Amino acid sequence: MTTHHDTTMQAPARDDVTRAVRDRRDDLIALSHSLHAEPETALQEHRSAAKIAELLASAGFTVRRPLDDLPTALDATYGDGDLVLAFCAEYDALPGLGHACGHNVNGAASVGAALGLAAVADRLDITVRLIGTPAEEDIGGKVLLIEAGVFDDVAAAFMAHAAAEDSVGASSLAIGAWDITYRGRPAHAALAPWEGVNALDALTVAQTAIGVLRQQLPPGSLVHGVITDGGSAPNVVPDTTRARYEVRAPTVEQLTAVQRRVRACFEAGALATGATLELTPHGRDFADLRQDPFLTEAYAAAARSLGRAPRPRHGDTMASTDMGNVSRLLPAIHPTIGYDTGGAVQHTAEFAAHGTSPGADLAVIDGATALALAAVSAATDAAQRDRLLTGVTERRRSGRQAAEGRA
Repeated sequence: MTTHHDTTMQAPARDDVTRAVRDRRDDLIALSHSLHAEPETALQEHRSAAKIAELLASAGFTVRRPLDDLPTALDATYGDGDLVLAFCAEYDALPGLGHACGHNVNGAASVGAALGLAAVADRLDITVRLIGTPAEEDIGGKVLLIEAGVFDDVAAAFMAHAAAEDSVGASSLAIGAWDITYRGRPAHAALAPWEGVNALDALTVAQTAIGVLRQQLPPGSLVHGVITDGGSAPNVVPDTTRARYEVRAPTVEQLTAVQRRVRACFEAGALATGATLELTPHGRDFADLRQDPFLTEAYAAAARSLGRAPRPRHGDTMASTDMGNVSRLLPAIHPTIGYDTGGAVQHTAEFAAHGTSPGADLAVIDGATALALAAVSAATDAAQRDRLLTGVTERRRSGRQAAEGRA
């Protein structure tokens, strides 16, 4: 077998990857447009997952779905090399806004990268994985897939995120979400309000306490939420109120400390009114993103070769992503791939409207190509290949030791 540690293999492999993505251009753009036309929210992405699975299966990938307890997750594999390189595909939309975060572009670009890299999988002695990761906008599908062992043998993970600009190297905020329920006692709001326990008052006290707390929050920390149930009628003392709140912080370690302070605010609402508090996590906490330096530069170089100019954002912070949890486990990148959005930012209807523009279509193809070329760089650099393989071995050893310790 030709050695896969020789960097002289890079040039022909890069050419073949670029050609393979270009040959699939129409299929990838059709996938992006189809995802955009039929947006599906977290854990409801059945059609979206099926479209991706069908395209990969037609290219010779072995597709497994569903995964664990996630009916809209999938795992597609090509090749049998010792180095496993995975592309994470997101495809969930936002309620009421469709693909206002550009996950149709994200997902199609990752699929394209997998198809492109598959063209050289045997030559480079690698295994290509496309992991379909649902519910990024909600409970954190990647975290659940980590817990299910789906990433156990992955040496490096890649994805690019749709945005208004090209960038590399940014971090993200750690985030945790809670479902809040206060339960009180109903009463007639005019005839005998003193007989009631006002659950809405409990939430009002909590929100006031959070407002006062903001002055003492560490820089970069955020608290925001919505009331989902404020009572049934104005002339009835509300006996039940519900809300969903999110807490963000620069790192997952800081998140834990901020959550402790914010939880006390919700407990204060219950104490002040006599209502009972139910506070339950909504999904998994997302860790802050830590992008791998080598893979970041490899992606940036590939993007520049395609005529793009990704802005270095080392030290800057994006919003939040469950790719942060992946990056805490293994080397990973999450650059942004840009296109003209008319000045609109993510999570707006205006951003969603640009999701099938010519610029967005080019982002799919360029994102796929740059991600696949970054993977080629890792697979053909002897030192990096050894680093990635060693990382998998060490994780397995740590996992065995942890299991033995529990036993």
